[in-house]
Amino acid sequence: MAREPSEAPPRPYTPGSLLPQGRITGPMPWVIAIMMFLTVLATAAGIALDHAARTLSADVSDRVTIQIAEADGELRGRAVRRIVTLLEETEGVGNIEVVPDATLSAQLAPWLGSDMKISDIPIPALVDADLVTEEGEREERLVTLDRAVKAINEQARVEPHANYLTPLARLVGVIGILSFGAVALMAIATGAVVVLAARGAHATHRGTIDIMHMLGATDAQVVRLFQRRMMLDALFGAVIGFTVAVIVIILVGRSMAAVASDLVQSVSLPVFAWVLLPLLPLLGVAVAWLSARVTLQRALKRSL
Repeated sequence: MAREPSEAPPRPYTPGSLLPQGRITGPMPWVIAIMMFLTVLATAAGIALDHAARTLSADVSDRVTIQIAEADGELRGRAVRRIVTLLEETEGVGNIEVVPDATLSAQLAPWLGSDMKISDIPIPALVDADLVTEEGEREERLVTLDRAVKAINEQARVEPHANYLTPLARLVGVIGILSFGAVALMAIATGAVVVLAARGAHATHRGTIDIMHMLGATDAQVVRLFQRRMMLDALFGAVIGFTVAVIVIILVGRSMAAVASDLVQSVSLPVFAWVLLPLLPLLGVAVAWLSARVTLQRALKRSL
């Protein structure tokens, strides 16, 4: 007599066994990936621009250039030597450097041609120096120095770099602040996406949730189940967005490093930025966790 095959024991009931095992949030991971991509880029831009603004301010705050616009080459050369001597004897002045004629020729070549000789036209001589001053004494020291160089040559004048670059540094700083504002808006948008996904999941599986309640599942178990799946989707999207953003940042950084401009090269990410940026996906998941938890708890309370 043939033996009947033994029936497999029934699987124990778990709250999650009534829900489909696939993703329940539809396009949410990809939306979060896009938001995380933009968030990382905006954060990196904000940090880089803020760092550039601080670097520019520090580099130019005490830097001055003495311009000697003397047409006579012999008088110009004599004035340069006397001004350099004056700067060397003045307390609080350092890093004195006469800009070479070759440098001036190279800077003027795009406009005047590469075959132009510096001796052919009366180009002003330039002397760069650092004027180390205490806070509140800068303007007075500049006036005193300008008066001293004019005593040597009436065509000479002191040009503080801060007068030209400080407004630019301020503009760069403002753009950096706007970038951080964009990060805050994208964090709010990410939370809103999770809220909509959580509401949609609750509405779609309302009947299943009622069955789970009848089988003894508590609201806390239902919330944890949906919340865990949404966090996995959010983590997936955050990692994808972060990875693509880092690749873009590296490529843009290499392109900017190849540009022969001190202003462009000053826009770079400091070391601490590479510690901060990897925290953004974790913060994104935390926002998704909190948004999903609050939304589902409220939805379950309203459905009672």
